[in-house]
Amino acid sequence: MNMAFTRTGPAAAPAKAAACETSSDDEMLIGRIANGDQLAMRTLFGRHRVALYRWLLRLVRDEALAEDLLSEVFLDVWRQAAAFEARSSVSTWLLAIARYKALSARRRRTDAELDDQVAATVADPADNPEVVLQKKDRAAQLRQSLASLSPEHGEVIDLVYYHDKSVKEVAEIVGVAEATVKTRMFYARRKLAEMVAAA
Repeated sequence: MNMAFTRTGPAAAPAKAAACETSSDDEMLIGRIANGDQLAMRTLFGRHRVALYRWLLRLVRDEALAEDLLSEVFLDVWRQAAAFEARSSVSTWLLAIARYKALSARRRRTDAELDDQVAATVADPADNPEVVLQKKDRAAQLRQSLASLSPEHGEVIDLVYYHDKSVKEVAEIVGVAEATVKTRMFYARRKLAEMVAAA
């Protein structure tokens, strides 16, 4: 089955222009936050909270913890805005902070708690083939397939297709080489195609 994820054509150029404009607006907000501007902080929070919350929830799989970590991310932004050097976009910086917070929170849990939570949230595609076959909504099948990917593959797909991050930005956020990101994307796409075709 052909999995078309790339964004090309006439719609891609306006989307890139809008992304550049948002990025420069975000940098301006960070500059104002560094000077103690609370309105700028509320604006940045309003602009990025949903995407960051969704990213955190994907990493920790706990709504209350994701909410707490979201607050911690923006508290860090408030404290560290003056240190932002614009080597990457603001959204990339925010996702990197969020990922660090989520991984730290996961490490703080005991192994038993983590194993129980992971076991409870991992879907076994062999559990009930009838349920899988009854699902007619392709988007629902894709979401289910995404949840079945390994964390390494899932976060790369999430960042590229849902957060519009480039391979270079994903490499910065995840802390691996660009070649590793590309390899993970290749295997993740192949696995997704197999799972969707099987469904």
